[in-house]
Amino acid sequence: EDGEDELASRSVLLQAFTLTFLAEWGDRSQIATIALAAAKEPFGVTLGACIGHALCTGLAVIGGKLLASRISERTVLLSGGSLFVVFFLVSVIQGPAD
Repeated sequence: EDGEDELASRSVLLQAFTLTFLAEWGDRSQIATIALAAAKEPFGVTLGACIGHALCTGLAVIGGKLLASRISERTVLLSGGSLFVVFFLVSVIQGPAD
């Protein structure tokens, strides 16, 4: 049973790492961090970025856990999907920014 718990823990760790790594790759915060590192001390930028990301992710995990205890996963899925459709429609209506 301990082996199963350890395997489950590793699986969650790998899933969380992969999800976060792929979702963050090339986003605006990464580009801003690259620009900041080019102009400032890289160790400080790395440490600050890691702390900031850890705090942001920690709040998301805590918020997600609290939200999951109050509403169903299906409601979250439908709400998120609906919101993306609204964003899409607003983008199509407004067109590209000049």
